[in-house]
Amino acid sequence: MTATVDRTPQAAARADEVWKVYGSGEAQVVALRGVSTEFAQGRFTAIMGPSGSGKSTLMHCLAGLDSVTRGTVTVGGTVVTGLNDAGLTRLRRDKVGFIFQQFNLLPTLTAKENILLPLAIAGVKPDPAWFDRVIEIVGLADRLGHRPSQLSGGQQQRVACARALVARPEVIFADEPTGNLDSRSGAEVLGFLRDCVREHGQTIVMVTHDPGAASYADRVIFLADGQIVTELTSPTAETVLDTMKKLDAPAEVA
Repeated sequence: MTATVDRTPQAAARADEVWKVYGSGEAQVVALRGVSTEFAQGRFTAIMGPSGSGKSTLMHCLAGLDSVTRGTVTVGGTVVTGLNDAGLTRLRRDKVGFIFQQFNLLPTLTAKENILLPLAIAGVKPDPAWFDRVIEIVGLADRLGHRPSQLSGGQQQRVACARALVARPEVIFADEPTGNLDSRSGAEVLGFLRDCVREHGQTIVMVTHDPGAASYADRVIFLADGQIVTELTSPTAETVLDTMKKLDAPAEVA
């Protein structure tokens, strides 16, 4: 099954013939095998696949969290491949936002302080108007003075979302962002992410194993054995689940 690669004129992130190999000899593991794809600006893309398919590795390579063995990764016009530590730091500070399964909030800081922490570390003053808009988007105006222990899981993840948004990154990478949330809080966060794309032009790339979560995206790409094997546009939970079953079928037969 060969995927149709999304080739759009304006890509927030792009992978060209990306290979990622861990180890050598008998211990060698090929996590990505010549992956080429683009992530269009202002779209919500989900990455899915069976366990060990390479979906998290692809996201980590795109975000500059892991290096590639061969190929090229580009984010917002910056070629990530070959950047030194200083260049990678600038990339993560200026062009990339992150939302993880673990909220990664500092317990001694208030919600507002957590949101502004990356800007403070970078020595950058927040745009007051944009900060107010972000807080309005995430619905946390009455929680800014609360510490993480005083917030629900869904509220903590919305703080993490606001922290990713406040620097206006080229692209936000979300790794299982609802993995630690109940279904109601998860739907809340996913709806927020979808609205950020549709109403504010944000670009989001999300790794998930959940067909329901993937249905919030504009597009879903599926990996198996380190390669993109197919994709869906305008996905529903049912079409995503059907596709995942087909990908899992060979392993079940074996």
